[in-house]
Amino acid sequence: MRALGLDPVHDTRETFRALCDATSRPGTVVSVATDPADHALVATLVDHEVTTWTPDERLREALENQGRLDAASPTSADVVHARGRPDWDVRECDRGTLVEPSEGATVVYRVDDLGAADDPGLTGVELTGPGVDGARRFGVGLPTGELERLSEAQSTYPRGVDAYFAAGERVAAVPRSNELEVL
Repeated sequence: MRALGLDPVHDTRETFRALCDATSRPGTVVSVATDPADHALVATLVDHEVTTWTPDERLREALENQGRLDAASPTSADVVHARGRPDWDVRECDRGTLVEPSEGATVVYRVDDLGAADDPGLTGVELTGPGVDGARRFGVGLPTGELERLSEAQSTYPRGVDAYFAAGERVAAVPRSNELEVL
């Protein structure tokens, strides 16, 4: 993944650890060692057995050159990458089944910013559920409508999508097991 400025061993390992940390503490903003973090996340999640959709030509080309790109539409891909608000509907992404909820898509959003729920210019969200003591609030640089669609896509637990928000070197996770409310 050197074409993306990533060390294929060190950066992937560090990104995987950050993903585990973010997923185990939903809504907590963690750091990765690379910028943009969304490239590191997708590169870490994708292998030759995972279907992928991305609008990012540089990322697509790097994955393709490594023999790791099995392209699919956003509604059928295992890993779906979005730059800001996508032109497809997250509610139409694969949400898995009751028997195999893990077959639901993982959606990686590149967002303008991550911060506090009351930061100007960010949409506040509140998470409840596993990994959250009570409730956790944070702000995401996405429009309210997109976050409401994501909430709806996750409303059929155990089915749903796992979502990651990436801004610069920062990442936050919203697993399908959590309930997301737009503030």
